[in-house]
Amino acid sequence: MADGAREHDTKLIQIGNSRGIRFPKALIQKYDLESTSIVMEETEQGILIRKRDSDLLSWEETYRDMAQKDEKWEDLDIALSDGLNDVDDQS
Repeated sequence: MADGAREHDTKLIQIGNSRGIRFPKALIQKYDLESTSIVMEETEQGILIRKRDSDLLSWEETYRDMAQKDEKWEDLDIALSDGLNDVDDQS
C-alpha cells in the first residue's frame, strides 16, 4: 500500500440487480463527493475511485453537448483565413 494510504473495509451491498459500495460519511466529506459524479478506473493495482474533474467532460459528453447546440462555425473559417499560419514563428 502506498505511503500515507489507509485501508477501509467495506462490503458490497445489493442495489436492485446490481451491487454497490457504501462509503463512510467521513470519506465522502473529506473528498467532497456529496454532490458529484465519480470515476471508477481499472488500474494494474486494482480499482481506483476518484472524484470526476467537474470542468472536464468525457469525449461522449463533449460530442453529445456539441450535437445539442446549434453552433455556427463561420467564425472559425474567418480565423483560419487570417493568414497567421503563414507567419514565421520568431520565438
